[in-house]
Amino acid sequence: MSLTENENAVTTAKQRFSMGMFLVAIGIVYGDIGTSPMYVMKSIVEGNGGLANVNEDFIIGSLSLVIWTITLLTTIKHVLIALKADNHGEGGIFALYSLIREKGKWLIIPTMIGGCTMLADGVLTPAVTVTTAVEGLRSIELVNRFLGEGQSIVLLITITIVCVLFMIQRNGTSSIGKMFGPVMMIWFLFLGITGLIYSFGDLGVLRALNPIYAIKVLISPYNKAGLMILGSVFLCTTGAEALYTDMGHVGRENIMFSWPFVKVCLILNYMGQCAWIIGHCSDPALTQIKDLNPFYMMLPAGMRPVAIILSALAAIIASQALISGSYTLVHEAASLDLMPHLNVRYPSDTKGQIYVPIINKILWFLCIAVILYFRSGSRMENAYGLAITISMLMMTIMFTVYIGAVKGRKLGAVLFALAFFTLESIFFISSLGKFAAGGYVAVLLSLAILFIMISWYRGTQIESMQKTMLNMRDYLGAINNLQEDESLPLCSNNLVYLAKGEDFEKVDRDILYSILDKEPKRADAYWIISVNTTNIPFQKDYEVETFGTDCVVRVNLNLGFKVRQSINVYLRQIVHDLLASGELKSQFRKHSIYGPSTVGSFKFCMLRKMMPLEGDLSAIDSMLIHTKYYIRRIAGNPARWFGLETSNLIIEYVPLFLPQRREHEVLERVDHRSQQD
Repeated sequence: MSLTENENAVTTAKQRFSMGMFLVAIGIVYGDIGTSPMYVMKSIVEGNGGLANVNEDFIIGSLSLVIWTITLLTTIKHVLIALKADNHGEGGIFALYSLIREKGKWLIIPTMIGGCTMLADGVLTPAVTVTTAVEGLRSIELVNRFLGEGQSIVLLITITIVCVLFMIQRNGTSSIGKMFGPVMMIWFLFLGITGLIYSFGDLGVLRALNPIYAIKVLISPYNKAGLMILGSVFLCTTGAEALYTDMGHVGRENIMFSWPFVKVCLILNYMGQCAWIIGHCSDPALTQIKDLNPFYMMLPAGMRPVAIILSALAAIIASQALISGSYTLVHEAASLDLMPHLNVRYPSDTKGQIYVPIINKILWFLCIAVILYFRSGSRMENAYGLAITISMLMMTIMFTVYIGAVKGRKLGAVLFALAFFTLESIFFISSLGKFAAGGYVAVLLSLAILFIMISWYRGTQIESMQKTMLNMRDYLGAINNLQEDESLPLCSNNLVYLAKGEDFEKVDRDILYSILDKEPKRADAYWIISVNTTNIPFQKDYEVETFGTDCVVRVNLNLGFKVRQSINVYLRQIVHDLLASGELKSQFRKHSIYGPSTVGSFKFCMLRKMMPLEGDLSAIDSMLIHTKYYIRRIAGNPARWFGLETSNLIIEYVPLFLPQRREHEVLERVDHRSQQD
């Protein structure tokens, strides 16, 4: 049976190419990678000791590294290969995991590691991009004098922008989101045109298209950073994963058609910056400027205010994309039991736009903390690339399994793994050189998120192992006797339990214990509903078993990993379907503001596990399960996840370990008088 909603999300997810969607793709997908020209060449030059320590060969080689990094990691890996690994039109690390999870339990490890580093990126991206954009004000001499020597005013402006950005999340961004496409189109045209103009100053930069120069610079004596230069070069491809993650929003074809335009604009701008650096690397006045940024400095003074405004808007759009992406990541992770079920809001009618209040607060706090800790864009860049290299390595492992095990192309999987795992491992090793300079922040953030995921996942596993499943049919008689016992008050016309598992014949002992033993609950109908998260992103259907009765209903509710799990909404349709088919007896309801009804009252019972004082667990498992329950307490009421916050709700706590009943307990009597003697 099928459950319907107003939106046809599957059709929308598979958008065909159009100029309108082309513009949407420009605004949604490329915010992060589109802001990289603001800091990549700046980081490369600083890493080599500043403008006074670079020469033409170094710059040409560095530019070649940037061009070929974009080509290999973005064009080939993400556009030509990754976009083919779609899950019914959806992309992203959890969509990919849903495709391959049956190929091995160990695949949960790269999924969790990749997911936590992507969430860490959601903290770092707003901090880096907005700070770098605001620091562009220093390229205007009059404004630079106003800002002074310190960073206080720069930080104040940056924090103000970031606070406004996080504050507007609760209201949704669909209205201003319509501006993202046109603004980013102007931004990329600005990058391409200015880069093209300044490339004419030294057409020798075209030599960088030859990958030989990229190899030479790695071993040349004028490269003082050695292999560590790749840590800065890698920043040019941060945001490449968004091409795969955002596939469900804009469609594969729109990304494939828009990427060549974006790539050309990016490379032209890098060429323009390099041409300017080559022409001015011997200027003594410029070599004295601290934190010199060639992105702004190559522009005439009159054009810099325009560049700063555009870069600030692009930084805000890039940050918005990462923040929204973080909500989606957490939502999908919760659907796969990798994170707690959190309160999710839908602030607008835009498909797929969600808002998770507690995640917004955490990201907001951490982003401000990162800004205040590092205080400058150049220091933040040290923390920025390391998390993404880890994420890309994990995705490479998962893509390899997809190509080899799902598609059956084992040779292709081997070649893919050799090429990209080797390349990304080199970038990872080079990024480790920035660990002490700030990379540890990204690692600590990722480890904290990973610990939450591991605790939740392992805690759920432990609960499943301790679960005792009983045959439902064996207890139908006991439930029928309970129904006929009019000495007990009616708990509700319909009593609903949420369960796990797809086997109609089996039921968790805790549910039967709650119905029959723990304050026996008499009802006209007992519902046991399992919510099963499926691989199809927007699937909504159900299966039902009544065991030949009209009072016990077992439902498997199959919802895609991107669907909101509003149980009460779907239950209304299921009830009317069963009433229409005669599988459920009518429940006359006399008193209602809507008049008499054939559907009676509903009460939902949620069972929550708790740790007893004693349990047969190892020290590590005990720590993880306690951590899960602690996180559950602060994460909010799970009833909101299932859309039950306004329903008639019972929450019962049951011990994780239910000891077997002992028929005979023997106590030894001690003779008090004999002890006194």
